[in-house]
Amino acid sequence: MIKHIVMWRLKDYADGESKDENAKKLKNHLESLKDKIKEIKRIEVGINIKGGDACSDVVLYSEFDSIDDLEAYQKHPDHVKIAEFVNKIRLERRVVNYEV
Repeated sequence: MIKHIVMWRLKDYADGESKDENAKKLKNHLESLKDKIKEIKRIEVGINIKGGDACSDVVLYSEFDSIDDLEAYQKHPDHVKIAEFVNKIRLERRVVNYEV
């Protein structure tokens, strides 16, 4: 099993919306992928509730059966569309992929 974790820090204002609004949009967009991309076995998206210098604003936790499934997810047109949105609203992105 492959676990895929991504954390983002968002801009205070981007794409015509506040950080809070963009965080909610991102959460909704990402969660909608479960019904569109068959390779996703599990997906969870959280919005940070407590600030601080070391904090990210949004986190994605997802699971895949294999690295090939993760790569298929990353190339899927619906994922690519969300990535384009994320690139407009993010300041920073951190990713960890690991096998269990």
